[in-house]
Amino acid sequence: MRSAGHRVTAIDLAASGIHPMRLEEVTAFAEYSTPLMDFLASLPLGESIVLVGHGFRGMSVALAMERFPEKVAVAVFVAAFMLDTSSPPSYVLDQD
Repeated sequence: MRSAGHRVTAIDLAASGIHPMRLEEVTAFAEYSTPLMDFLASLPLGESIVLVGHGFRGMSVALAMERFPEKVAVAVFVAAFMLDTSSPPSYVLDQD
């Protein structure tokens, strides 16, 4: 992506990758997704991104699309959890 001239940012969600929070400290899904929500909130007005989520991060992508629809130009779900429109958000986790 970078070699094609795109800016790329990889965000570690709470308790993932190099993020300093430990898994035992994450008490809610919104807290897990906070690094992504903070990143989107920091984008300048009028700037939008292509957001890619893999696996469980698909839920964070869906949350980001809901909270920041003007900042997510395209969302890509790669083998990701996805919510449906007729079940409560916990349905996917309950089935897993």
